[in-house]
Amino acid sequence: MTNSNQTMKAVSYSSYGGPEVLEIHDVPVPEPTGNQVRLDIRAAGVNPIDWKLRSGSMAEVMSVQFPKIPGSEVAGVVDAVGPDATGVLVGDEVFGWSDTGGYAEYALASIVVPKPKGLSWTDAATIPVAGEAADRGLRFLRLKSGETLLVNGASGAVGTIAAQLAADTGVTVIGTASEKHHDALRELGVTPTTYGEGMADRVRELAPNGVDAVLDLGFGGLDAAVDLRGGTDRIVTLSDGAAFGLGITFSSGNAGDRSAETLRRLSTLAVAGNVTLPAARTFPLTDAADAQRAGERGGSRGKLLLRP
Repeated sequence: MTNSNQTMKAVSYSSYGGPEVLEIHDVPVPEPTGNQVRLDIRAAGVNPIDWKLRSGSMAEVMSVQFPKIPGSEVAGVVDAVGPDATGVLVGDEVFGWSDTGGYAEYALASIVVPKPKGLSWTDAATIPVAGEAADRGLRFLRLKSGETLLVNGASGAVGTIAAQLAADTGVTVIGTASEKHHDALRELGVTPTTYGEGMADRVRELAPNGVDAVLDLGFGGLDAAVDLRGGTDRIVTLSDGAAFGLGITFSSGNAGDRSAETLRRLSTLAVAGNVTLPAARTFPLTDAADAQRAGERGGSRGKLLLRP
């Protein structure tokens, strides 16, 4: 166990900019208060929100207090507990959302659940952000068995989980992705097609009776979604700001959407083999800038993670 006099390595930035503003520093190890626990981090997720915040592109809607340690999802060993924490003991292996930033050797967290023995550290750190987003998007769409869902951007972490959750309830899933990811989608029970110009026509060929709902996780697909649905009903995007001009539901999520129950359910499904989690690409903590660059370039399937 650490103490308040010790320091840890953490990645942070003190101004908006490119990945080069990310620097590694020795900072004090945080102390848990209230119901928080402190984790000795084994894996931390790297997500689009991290580089959107770092770039300053979201400064008008989400302020950043500098210096900022990025990262919102972590998996690790409980190292200390706050005075009001219950049901968690030092030494427990857990995963959840970080209160203080995941790009570090230690982080505080208020919402964590036990990591099942059959779940790797990297898989555990993959679940919180993508799992919550997938679950939230599907709740908006109120899908029923026998319906057809189009997932635009099905090969990413959120799309991979959402497509499987929908298929598990008896929904037929059509997913867009670049051709190199089509075989992987087929293995998940998804009927693949490509995005871009002509997407609506290609989807109609696969679903002559139409699609009942659209979960959009990309950019530039909302016009096709409206075309396929004949309006904006039962379309939700988690990523495309064009939604505001089209009258389409945009869901960005917030801290109130973070549910321990969602984490438990998804980890149980993953261990049972009912949900295949995105493959992980890991980087050392010291290479956080390279991890964000890889994410911004896009084009790769799977999940980006840091390992302290």
